[in-house]
Amino acid sequence: MKKMRKALLSAVLAVLAVLFVFPIALTLTQSLRSEHEITVNLAPVSGAESSESTLDPRADKEYMALNWVPDRATLSQYYEVLVKQPRFLFMFWNSVFLTVPVIVGQIAVSSLAGYAFSQLRFRWREPLFFLYVVTMLMPFQVTLVPNFIIADRLGLLDSYSAIIFPGVFGAFGVFLLRQFMTYIPYSYGEAARVDGCGRLQTFLRIVLPLSKPGIAALAILLFIDNWNMVEQPLIFLQDANKQPLSVYLSIIGEGELGIAFAASTVYMAPVILLMLYAENHLVEGIQLSGIKG
Repeated sequence: MKKMRKALLSAVLAVLAVLFVFPIALTLTQSLRSEHEITVNLAPVSGAESSESTLDPRADKEYMALNWVPDRATLSQYYEVLVKQPRFLFMFWNSVFLTVPVIVGQIAVSSLAGYAFSQLRFRWREPLFFLYVVTMLMPFQVTLVPNFIIADRLGLLDSYSAIIFPGVFGAFGVFLLRQFMTYIPYSYGEAARVDGCGRLQTFLRIVLPLSKPGIAALAILLFIDNWNMVEQPLIFLQDANKQPLSVYLSIIGEGELGIAFAASTVYMAPVILLMLYAENHLVEGIQLSGIKG
């Protein structure tokens, strides 16, 4: 019975894995096709139709063709995106300039706050942490209006600071690292203080090195979340030249599906490579933090 349950679970997980990988694989294979071949294969669902596709005997007006191997592989779409359209790389670096400061800033703030909530004993510690958790549970859209009003009064609208500052002081990082640091024995800090270390030295030399798995997990989750941001740039950045690639993707391939697929592949490459490289760090950090799904 136990073996049957395990086999059933493995089969369900395999099906789910295929479903999740399918869009990625489809995007990658379509990005290697010519524009004509994409139009012929995807015309029933994309609505794109050219005079060539209407004469192509492979064109089927009812069903989309999902042949995975291109008739003739080409990198022309990637050349178009990366060389002939410099605006794509410009928007790519906009995403980098928005994402990296949020990650670095939130790790710095969250590690200090997590240390205070987990290792320091002070009055109102638990009620204050409860307020952090409450703000984390609020829907993201609820805080957009107050953030917009504050950014407007501070003169930060149409600047990256309007997005970076709220991201740096996000509650999720404090929650994650506090949960992780709670499992660091309090006696470690006491032993360090007996040896003459102050609070800051204890944090830098004892707590922070022991928290590397949790910090790595937080960095990965923050990168994925901020790399894919859409609402914040649309609301806080009126200048289209300052918006990240996540916003620009919606218009980059208008009328040219091949360019859209190539741009999407380049856009998701950093996230996929990061997950392949740091998967173990993410799993270890979540497990050691005591957070269960």
